[in-house]
Amino acid sequence: MPKSGIVTVVGKPNVGKSTLLNRIVGQKLSITSPKPQSTRDRVVGIYTADDSQMVILDTPGLLNPGYLLQQAMRSTALRALDEADVIVYLADATEGNPPSLVEAAELTSAPKAPVITVLNKSDAIPASRLAQTVADAGADVVSISALTGDGIPELMARIARKLPESPFLYPEDDISTQPVKFFAAELVRETVLEQLHDEVPYAVAVQVEEFREGSSPLYIRAVIYVERDSQKAIIIGSKGAQIRSIGEAARKKIEAFLGTRVYLDLWVKVLANWRKNPGSLSRFGYQLATGKSK
Repeated sequence: MPKSGIVTVVGKPNVGKSTLLNRIVGQKLSITSPKPQSTRDRVVGIYTADDSQMVILDTPGLLNPGYLLQQAMRSTALRALDEADVIVYLADATEGNPPSLVEAAELTSAPKAPVITVLNKSDAIPASRLAQTVADAGADVVSISALTGDGIPELMARIARKLPESPFLYPEDDISTQPVKFFAAELVRETVLEQLHDEVPYAVAVQVEEFREGSSPLYIRAVIYVERDSQKAIIIGSKGAQIRSIGEAARKKIEAFLGTRVYLDLWVKVLANWRKNPGSLSRFGYQLATGKSK
């Protein structure tokens, strides 16, 4: 009997959740950045091998929200916990024995799904210290390096054993359930994260407003939204130099992802204080908590 189910990856910001999803799927789906909180919404990857299929949810980092966007990010992570058949609780091995998932996520009760505690970044600490950290964390712990791939086969085997018996949920060659426009917008946002610093990247949202699949090259018009005129000026740069640099780098990423030539038409607009505005958050697809809490 085949096995299939939802595998939710959760953890604090910057523990490597997106790198792990990309490693498992074998393709870059989640954007990655040294900056924390780069993942804002769930990213869905599908991994199918032999008699098991894992629908993997990469989630925003567990944090104490300071404003509405962060509240929406936390709500996304908590909903993904509710939906999970298996939970991969990812922690940073360099920080020692992690708190329990209940403590890290500030849950009022343990989740229904089985939890696998995973210590990532095993390549970043001495083997003796890693062994001690694993021993301190308990028996059902896996140490991995999402960056190098060490420990990934053991983790995958453990996940597969805990999946429920079920027919595959998606065709075997699918790698995600999300539209291409979502990934194009995320690659533009990742490029902003890479090229700009301080507060500006956190104030950026990206929407693809036109996607002409029949055109050659493929035409994509995307809007980079910021909260203030000063941020817009930074993104455009002197004589448009910065927006051209962002556009060129993002276009190459999208072309690599899609395997086709792309004409990327970037615009910058101001949407004041969108991170704190429920209407603006809804416009960008973020969902706030509906009263249910853990």
